[in-house]
Amino acid sequence: MSARGVRAPVAVVARDTGKTCAQRCPGVRSMIARRRALVTPRASSTAKEAAATVRVDLGDRSYPILIGSGLLDDGVALREHVTSSTALVVTNETIAKLGYLERTVKALEGGDTKIRVETVVLPDGEEHKNLDVLNMVYTRALETRLDRGTTFVALGGGVIGDMTGYAAASYQRGVKFVQIPTTVMAMVDSSVGGKTGVNHALGKNMIGAFYQPECVLIDIDALQTLPDREFASGIAEVVKYGLIRDGPFFEWLEANVDKLLARDADAIVYAVERSCINKAEVVAADEKEGGVRATLNLGHTFGHAIETGLGYGEWLHGEAVSAGMCMAADMSLRLGWIDSSLKDRTINLLKKCNTPIEVPEEMTIQTFMDLMAVDKKAANGKLRLILLKGPLGECVFTGDFDQTKLRETLDAYVKK
Repeated sequence: MSARGVRAPVAVVARDTGKTCAQRCPGVRSMIARRRALVTPRASSTAKEAAATVRVDLGDRSYPILIGSGLLDDGVALREHVTSSTALVVTNETIAKLGYLERTVKALEGGDTKIRVETVVLPDGEEHKNLDVLNMVYTRALETRLDRGTTFVALGGGVIGDMTGYAAASYQRGVKFVQIPTTVMAMVDSSVGGKTGVNHALGKNMIGAFYQPECVLIDIDALQTLPDREFASGIAEVVKYGLIRDGPFFEWLEANVDKLLARDADAIVYAVERSCINKAEVVAADEKEGGVRATLNLGHTFGHAIETGLGYGEWLHGEAVSAGMCMAADMSLRLGWIDSSLKDRTINLLKKCNTPIEVPEEMTIQTFMDLMAVDKKAANGKLRLILLKGPLGECVFTGDFDQTKLRETLDAYVKK
């Protein structure tokens, strides 16, 4: 299936200047002509500056992604989407120690309508993304007598967002929830689109549900406390959007990756906003990953095998995906679907992002094959991959490829 799908024209407006994305990023007018996600300025009486809003269009389950600075302390923005009389804020030990939990509780409690706010603090890390730890959320909700009218608030990175979303989907058969992502990875990818769940010992994200939030509130200020390794890991997912569907964005990243890694605020907001526009458009076209949404998993089949094979938490998700995208580019070249310059540009940009471009030495070809065989995208026992095909910004989701080329890529990347 083609990565493209149906496009329709839309205006994309900057946060506070009124400039279009084309004016801010040369060469993107053709991208704007096919954008479906609408971005508009959003004024706030308490935020440090106006926030952009990207709309995820899913009919009666549509919701906004609010992007800006100071939103975490902006109780007005948060309380607009937490309309219940009770809320459960789910976070991890790291985020709680940094003071974000206290600030979120204060923001929720600061309005005229009083909200009883409960909290639960989970251990931090991918290795804790399982049913045993998830049970802590259910237990806290039951202990504090939260009913179906409550709202769960996910405050953290992708692990917290995925677990909180699944808890919300399943607690008393479904309660509302809000995403407040605090990592690049969560801001540009996992908090948007309604994928929720936990890992199983035999596979990543094998237990879960599609369940959309009420809103996603992105405060880029939270990234100032994010460790460099986690920051770089998230940028790998940003690169993905350029490779699969937004060539001009990839070119912008090549020119501005140093600014991103230096945490330049304007560069971060632009990259997050552009990534969310891409993600929102794909989700609106294919919510349940029946086709085009699968293309968002470029490098993920290889990457998930790395994460599971090494043990959850040994490599960050974006690190594994980075190596996986290099493998996907290599296989695409071997199939004759791209030219060598695109593979080289992919590897060079990911190298500049300080993310892995090689496979960990512990991985074997057999481990890759065994773990990829249980990938969620497989159908009727047949492995399906997202591969690059054509010029920059084009890809396919397919099981129709020469299997010997997969083996050649594994032979080239795996040390044993």
